[in-house]
Amino acid sequence: MSPLPATIPALIRTRVRAAVRRPARLTPEETAGRAPTLRLVSLLLQYPDSELTSARSELTTAVTALPATPAAQHLARFTGWFAAQDPEALERHYVEMFDLRRKSSLYLTYYLHGDTRRRGMALLTLNQRYRAAGWDTDGGELPDHLPVVAEFAALAGPGGGEAPLRQHRRGLELIHRALTDADSPYRHVLAALLTLLPPPTEADRAAVALLVAEGPPNEDVGLDPYGTHPAYGNGEFAPPDAFVPPLTAPTATAPTPREEDQR
Repeated sequence: MSPLPATIPALIRTRVRAAVRRPARLTPEETAGRAPTLRLVSLLLQYPDSELTSARSELTTAVTALPATPAAQHLARFTGWFAAQDPEALERHYVEMFDLRRKSSLYLTYYLHGDTRRRGMALLTLNQRYRAAGWDTDGGELPDHLPVVAEFAALAGPGGGEAPLRQHRRGLELIHRALTDADSPYRHVLAALLTLLPPPTEADRAAVALLVAEGPPNEDVGLDPYGTHPAYGNGEFAPPDAFVPPLTAPTATAPTPREEDQR
């Protein structure tokens, strides 16, 4: 018998890698609980304004009603803390975790592209994906804001709806690591989300380690060609390295890669 061609091992490795990344088949119970879990992730990662904090008992009840999964257990840990906190303390903690720390910003394309021209194109592509699915985000947030991405995943389903989450898995891992290092209860919400995604590969872990060490890519541009903003004049683009939040965004901003992370 002639030996196998030398290319066979490479082919096997390719198929193994593809199998690792292929989402597992979902049971009916998992499918039923997936959309409400993602929607709760979206809600719990939003700024804790008076409307959200006044609904804490309803959110806790909704988490309790989820099927018994690791994601539900993580969310229950978070809502137990969330329900017991003073509203002003919740606001301060949210700003501290997500507005002032670049390693736990909720704007996902920042981790993949930094403040480069590629990021502007990634934002456009994501917005086009939403529109193609018949979903209008109404301009209240950038399309890569994690609560927006999680809400789209809940509405559009495990296939194309969750594709942006899978694409930005490394950024999600970095956010989870940063929240864990800060001992923030929000780490449980990220942990719940990560349980819904395929497990990380060695390449994912190496990329996250590189992000921790070096940060995202950087070049002297803003978010163009995504858009303009009247805060910088009539029809002018933001100056280099400036992050431009939407006009209706409450408080969340994504820091630039040159900002020192003192935490």
